[in-house]
Amino acid sequence: MNNEVVGIIAGALSCTTFLPQVVKTWKSKSTKDVSLAMFLIASLGTSLWLYYGILIHSISIIGTNIIVLIFSLTMLYLIFKNRRKDPE
Repeated sequence: MNNEVVGIIAGALSCTTFLPQVVKTWKSKSTKDVSLAMFLIASLGTSLWLYYGILIHSISIIGTNIIVLIFSLTMLYLIFKNRRKDPE
């Protein structure tokens, strides 16, 4: 099996790790128990992985990290949007 194919499969699985939290938060409109620090760190780390993927021209790293970055930024948006509404 080609290395890039393994990377694409691994990336697809990695992308799904953030999806359940995004969906749950989107539906519930509550971010009370969601860690802001976790998603800030995840966004920074994912951005660096994306940059690395671009530097080495790896489609699997680039594609995976674009999707994960979108999910992370979506969560950050929801956290900032909903924190004003959530009771303490």
